[in-house]
Amino acid sequence: MPASPPGDERRKRRLALIGGSLGNLVEWYDWFVYASFAIYFADSFFPGDNPTTQLMNTAGIFAVGFLMRPVGGWILGRAADRHGRKSALTLTVTMMSVAALLIAVAPTYGQAGYFGALVLLLARLLQGMSIGGEYAASATYLTEASARNRRGLGSSFQYVSMTCGQLLGLGILITLQHTLTTAQLESWGWRIPFLIGALFAVVVFWLRRRLQETDAFKEESSAPGEDAHDDSTRGTLKALWQYRRQAGLVMALTLGGTVAYYTYTTYLTKYLVGSAGMEKTTATLVSFTALTLFAVLQPFAGMLSDRIGRRPLLITFAVGCTVGTYPIMTALGSASSYWSALGLSLLALVIITGYTSINAAVKAELFPTRVRALGVALPYAIANALFGGTAEYVALWFKNSGHEKMFFWYVSGCALISLVTYVLMPDTRNAALSRAEAEADGETGPERPAAAPAEAAR
Repeated sequence: MPASPPGDERRKRRLALIGGSLGNLVEWYDWFVYASFAIYFADSFFPGDNPTTQLMNTAGIFAVGFLMRPVGGWILGRAADRHGRKSALTLTVTMMSVAALLIAVAPTYGQAGYFGALVLLLARLLQGMSIGGEYAASATYLTEASARNRRGLGSSFQYVSMTCGQLLGLGILITLQHTLTTAQLESWGWRIPFLIGALFAVVVFWLRRRLQETDAFKEESSAPGEDAHDDSTRGTLKALWQYRRQAGLVMALTLGGTVAYYTYTTYLTKYLVGSAGMEKTTATLVSFTALTLFAVLQPFAGMLSDRIGRRPLLITFAVGCTVGTYPIMTALGSASSYWSALGLSLLALVIITGYTSINAAVKAELFPTRVRALGVALPYAIANALFGGTAEYVALWFKNSGHEKMFFWYVSGCALISLVTYVLMPDTRNAALSRAEAEADGETGPERPAAAPAEAAR
């Protein structure tokens, strides 16, 4: 494949990048806005005098949403491998729109007792299913739609859009904080971002219906003769079992990254308010500024991985997170100003960029087309359900038990496990994702795409 595709091909890839990223932005806006506004609606569903206990209840529902991610990863990953990346992306945003609307209209404890909490729980379960498929579908789509020598750059936009979704939620939070009183936010203002999310999802549904399918999937689904796979096994657990070692790699390389990411994003505002004693508005502004710069870093790190490989960035992240979490979190816990908190937050997010900017490409490059979406979705979703979704709850549990700093060691331990994985795994930068790329390498056969890194992982 030439380094610079023709003009039409470049435009096609640019549109695919925009379409996939904007849809991903709205998906993750709806997902993260729950965590951003939890400090205002926690007591609406869980009455009591202990703010930490109320946040633990809302964090528990946040974590339960992660338990549905493996289910969504399996169902929607299978759909993406069998019916196309485009159809799966359209379905995920539909599910997210319904879930956001449910949260927006959920009755409070004062209106319907714990029925409101039940509606909240059901909405989070639906969101969990949606996100479980969204991650894999968008990771696969963005990676496959990118030129081979720019897959790191292309896949980096997954976390750009994820972070922009969170920034949009934080931006709305900051706006509401300056236009509504605290009493109004706690009474009804917290519903506004969920209504906005539902409307955004409708727009993205229309956008995703106009996306083109990736060449890799069209090639796989129309493969003639001896190159054709049994269509009944495409995207199935039976097919994925052939790549169980790669699936194990996805879980292990995700472990440290997902715990660190949720620690320094969704949990950061609560930590600055509850442990550092910072005002809610100041803590929110710290998160907003740090995440803005974090989003800007992603494409640069993605481009760097296209030049030097994926493993150097992953190893840098894991080493930095293993040795840096305790001192950074300890310093954040005593940060007394906006600037000190911002500097420490940025340091942590720069370290995490080594993982976030390229993890989508790494996972997609481990699997062949016929099982790529499911191979990314299911093990990633399991790792997130066990570790990413519970990070905030574990942090609050340690805080409530009087041993808050034990959580810092927990994050470091997870990063250490991933570090061992990064050191031992192959670099996936040169993996062929389609038969056309395999043929360009002088390789043939239906299993050649992604075969080199897959075999090295055994």
